[in-house]
Amino acid sequence: MRKLIKAAVRGMRKRRKAIALIGLPAILLAVNVPPAIAFVKQIQHQMLINSPEYQSQYGRWDVIELPEDLQVNAIHAAMLPTGKLLLIAGSGNDQKMFDAGTFKSLVYDPVTGSSHIVPTPADMFCSGHTFLPDGKLLVAGGTQRYELLPPNVKKAAGAMVVKNEFPDAGRTFEKGTEFVSPEGRKYQATNAFTLPPAEKKIARNGTATVTASQTTVWVESELEGPAYSTETQAQYSINGLAGADAKNFYGLAQKINLDKQDFQGIADTYEFDPFTEQYVKVGDMVHKRWYPSLVALPEGVLSVSGLDGTGQILPGQNEIYDPVKKVWTERPDLYQYFPTYPALLQTAKKDVLFYSGSNAGYGPADKGRIPGFWNLNGNTFQPVTGLRDPELMETSGTAFAGPVQNQKVIVVGGGGVGESPLSTARIDVIDLKAAKPEYKPGPNLPAPTRYPNVVQLPDDSLLISNGSRNYRGRGGSHNLLASLYHPDTNTLTQAADPTVGRDYHSEGILLPNGQVMTMGGNALFRDPQDLKPAQFEKRLEIFTPPYLFNGPQPVVSEAPTEAKLGSKITVSSPQAADIKKARLIRPGAATHVTDLDARTVALDIANGGAGKLQLSIPAEEALVPPGYYMLFLVDAQGRPSVAHWILVR
Repeated sequence: MRKLIKAAVRGMRKRRKAIALIGLPAILLAVNVPPAIAFVKQIQHQMLINSPEYQSQYGRWDVIELPEDLQVNAIHAAMLPTGKLLLIAGSGNDQKMFDAGTFKSLVYDPVTGSSHIVPTPADMFCSGHTFLPDGKLLVAGGTQRYELLPPNVKKAAGAMVVKNEFPDAGRTFEKGTEFVSPEGRKYQATNAFTLPPAEKKIARNGTATVTASQTTVWVESELEGPAYSTETQAQYSINGLAGADAKNFYGLAQKINLDKQDFQGIADTYEFDPFTEQYVKVGDMVHKRWYPSLVALPEGVLSVSGLDGTGQILPGQNEIYDPVKKVWTERPDLYQYFPTYPALLQTAKKDVLFYSGSNAGYGPADKGRIPGFWNLNGNTFQPVTGLRDPELMETSGTAFAGPVQNQKVIVVGGGGVGESPLSTARIDVIDLKAAKPEYKPGPNLPAPTRYPNVVQLPDDSLLISNGSRNYRGRGGSHNLLASLYHPDTNTLTQAADPTVGRDYHSEGILLPNGQVMTMGGNALFRDPQDLKPAQFEKRLEIFTPPYLFNGPQPVVSEAPTEAKLGSKITVSSPQAADIKKARLIRPGAATHVTDLDARTVALDIANGGAGKLQLSIPAEEALVPPGYYMLFLVDAQGRPSVAHWILVR
């Protein structure tokens, strides 16, 4: 058998074309031993995918395994302007890590392969994030409490509305503050909370009106058992208060029971400094949020949706972050409901966002699912039509297709609400600049796909990879598939197949050298029978696109490190005469199949003299949100340069 296998290998080495692999079938027929056949087929496959001919057409994937002490559950990933990747785990969807207060982030350098753990001050698991104009990554929200499902719910729990009727002072209460029902049952606050002073207004006739301030806190019963469950509204005293304080501060609750207890959010907000590689605390959000979307606006950052501190989805309270003052302000004038992690993109119009319909989880099936334009100037919402499989948009991907100036957006795959096994292969396209924007059919994916990673490349194509046909990979349904979407022709071509299955909690990020890094994956099971629990996928995998196998990359030999909107910059390149495209690509910040930061900006090119190019940067902040960008030069063969980082002010 060994001689036959060696003969098979020699036969493959003698082939003229790797893809043809002439002569192997006859040898395989002579080896009537299944292990030998499998071994030879594996050799055949490896030689095929490693051949220059194959890679120049389909690209290549390579797996990276970090040392065990440097592995994290990559719930979030962001490309820093230093060229390094920030992987945020927080507690990493691991209850034991949460209970121990062990929160992790990793900084990984894809050039050197070096990495190190970064101190992480709060549980940023399932937070929101976006880049600020100075290159810092704003991270807001995360996890206050993990979900608890019956029969594991032992203590009755629920939301307690706490009020303060005293107008002259507020008060902060510690975690564990005790509330006592009229019957003497005791319930404890699971987190600290603060009540501002009550609002006092004096009318013209001299009479005063006091409106109590209030906040909502999660409480759980002192002891286990159904005796502490109640569906009756009641007023609760706060243990330890006396006199006027006992009258002015009190709680109101209706449902405290043993039902399912959902994940709960936090209001904590940090800026991650990519140069010091440290988290810096800034002002908390007005509302606690878990699964929020953070959208970079021309002026500030918008925080939308999420589960609050009691596990309820926020019905429409949205807020704005000021990166100069580093504080959040609630915007009642922007009250608008969306499911969690809504895919909201800044359009070419300053005050207009486009909601693609993509989202990542919580919310009813009949509310907030219709795509459309949200005009922040007046808080109006204009739905759009034409979307195929509109009921299968949860866990779908959304991205600008081609340069942002084209204002074309694609939605990719998706599935049914919640733990639905349904999924779709749909790619639909919408032109936001059309007189009547509506979705139109694009090509279908090779297979129905939830959780697709969609990454924009410097040559304007988009890599679509991974995902699964069923909810969180159930039934062994991972798609080890990848495709390249071409916006100019609205077509899909095959790419090399990834080898690592990825679904929930996975990300794809463009690297400065033109490759793509994929991370994460949080399947429920690791076998088709759904009997063996899966571990979080900690391996990294890099996709090298076909354009990197077709000759040397052009070079950016000299370029400015800063530029202004509306300005022209001069860039030097030995290949200047062959450059056909110049692209600014905003670094990605991805989580839960959502990357609201990524966008490609086309730059007009003019001859700048011998070996030089003059590039024009658009003036509109809505098209080019200020911040760091990767500048790529792309030659006539579609080969991109290694990116040059530039700060657009």
